[in-house]
Amino acid sequence: MSKCGCGWEFSSDLMIKYHNEKWCKIEKDEDELFAMLVLETMQAGLSWSCVINKEEAIRKTFKGLAPRKVLSMPREEIEAAYENKDIIRNKRKIDAIFSNAKAFINIEEEFGSFYNYIWKFTEGKVIDHKLESLDKMPANNELSDLVSKDLKKRGFKFVGSTIIYSYLQAIGVINDHLISCSYR
Repeated sequence: MSKCGCGWEFSSDLMIKYHNEKWCKIEKDEDELFAMLVLETMQAGLSWSCVINKEEAIRKTFKGLAPRKVLSMPREEIEAAYENKDIIRNKRKIDAIFSNAKAFINIEEEFGSFYNYIWKFTEGKVIDHKLESLDKMPANNELSDLVSKDLKKRGFKFVGSTIIYSYLQAIGVINDHLISCSYR
């Protein structure tokens, strides 16, 4: 195992790539904003490395995690997903992918894009905690509480404050790379 400037212990090349290329980087693509929400949902109660190792199969099973394509999946494919050993087979999490796709599209229609919606919470500004050590990184904060509450009100599932904090990091709303990290 190796460590990075943020102190993460990398168990795989997939984790290194995620840290270096995606984590805390601003994401604008609507389908990828949904995909990252699905992956964070899948993480509930699991390690991120477990999700990363199953990401390719999750994306393949659920039509690239594009919300409109997810909603077009026939019932047989959904039922097959419940038994797919290559993905996280939690029925409630799988069902949440579909209810969240519907809610995601509703937000796109209301705000013009999910990107517009999520960034309204910070008035378009990145929250940079300029952390010096991992032990200073919160699991949630007032922002994730507020976003979580609003998403739940709009019908989203598996969007507790801790999941949403991780999601906000994943899509670049929050930058929690340590100040010593070269991937800030």
